[in-house]
Amino acid sequence: MTRLLITGATLADGTGADVLVEDGTIREVGTVSAPAGLGDDERVAADGLVLLPGFVDLHTHLREPGREDAETVRTGTRAAAAGGFTAVHAMANTNPVTDTAEAAERILDLGVAAGYADVRPVGAVTKGLDSAELAELGLMHRSRARVTVFSDDGRCVHDSRVMRRALEYVRAFGGVVSQHAQDPALAGPEACCHEGELSGRLGLPGWPSAAESTIVARDAELARHTGSRVHVAHVTSAEGLDAVRWAKRRGIDITCEVTPHHLLLTTDLLTGYDPVYKVNPPLRPTEDVEALREGLADGTIDTVATDHAPHAPHDKEHAFVDAAFGMLGLETAFAVVHDVMVATGRMSMADLARVMATTPAHIGRVADHGRPVAPGEPANLVLVDPAATITVDAGASASLSRNNPYDGRTLSGAVRTTFLRGRATAQDGVPTGD
Repeated sequence: MTRLLITGATLADGTGADVLVEDGTIREVGTVSAPAGLGDDERVAADGLVLLPGFVDLHTHLREPGREDAETVRTGTRAAAAGGFTAVHAMANTNPVTDTAEAAERILDLGVAAGYADVRPVGAVTKGLDSAELAELGLMHRSRARVTVFSDDGRCVHDSRVMRRALEYVRAFGGVVSQHAQDPALAGPEACCHEGELSGRLGLPGWPSAAESTIVARDAELARHTGSRVHVAHVTSAEGLDAVRWAKRRGIDITCEVTPHHLLLTTDLLTGYDPVYKVNPPLRPTEDVEALREGLADGTIDTVATDHAPHAPHDKEHAFVDAAFGMLGLETAFAVVHDVMVATGRMSMADLARVMATTPAHIGRVADHGRPVAPGEPANLVLVDPAATITVDAGASASLSRNNPYDGRTLSGAVRTTFLRGRATAQDGVPTGD
């Protein structure tokens, strides 16, 4: 029998408790007496720390297969563990694309072999991400990988007929389509930032917020028509958020996520043409960032998802217009959300647990994660220190890549220990085994 006793923790609701874990399952919560023979290495003192369900990411790029120079399933899940995540959804835009049952099972097996977080493959909506012919949606769901979330991220399923068929298909088994809401006719291939006064002044081709909101509104109507579920990946604009609100008021089964970087970073960072800030969808002006914070606080935005997008240096070290889109996010997600939303009083720690653990687990149908800290539940947990501050060091990342937009920033809140089924996978930002 494996045992773990966490003592003196504060739970999300503010109550204090000890937690006894046996064989990966929570056995007791409250005032717990140490079992006979419990060793020092089986005890964790958690005074001053908050114990939460382990975080679940609906939107992670692990790059394997195809771009192992930027990230692998092992290195990506080590970064996830360092950031407090116990489960991640691996996006389908790999090489080859995850558009078959065999490809999905390969991702699943790589995650099991790594052992740092449970990896749930995201299946492509269309073959080759080309928005033309549906991928093997049913076969992927019926495979060992049990794929439930499907996405062509970072491409929009722009053909309305194809999107309708995908929604009809996944409805049969409770799946969900996660849409990169960006109309390619409005956001052309050269666009690289938010369209506005700044993009014109910098001479950078931009795309408007309408490219997002029009797809959100269309997909909401298709979800209503089909009686299916649609999830909006990384909403970024006030207009896109308004479309989500409109759909929810009508009772449409729609959910959405926001990334940490869209909650903190603004488009004015582009004035130095630093490609670390090039991301798809783009950073937006301050008024959009404020709208997103309000939307997360009032529950319109359901979850936080990282869109962790590692890139090798030779993909980022270019002129801004030529550099790859994307930035790291797994290791800093908690600190950013805590700093922006909890430390400012907009959300409680219980709210943070809801948007970073409970709700994403529900959307992705990950049954053993995002569960209450209660007897009989799986011990997928994270200890965090809300009183701590961290200064981000890109060079210390567990990821293979270094395109970290927070390098040098000081943030409030730190992940202390992550537990996957009662086993510590990371301590103070360092994965176990280092």
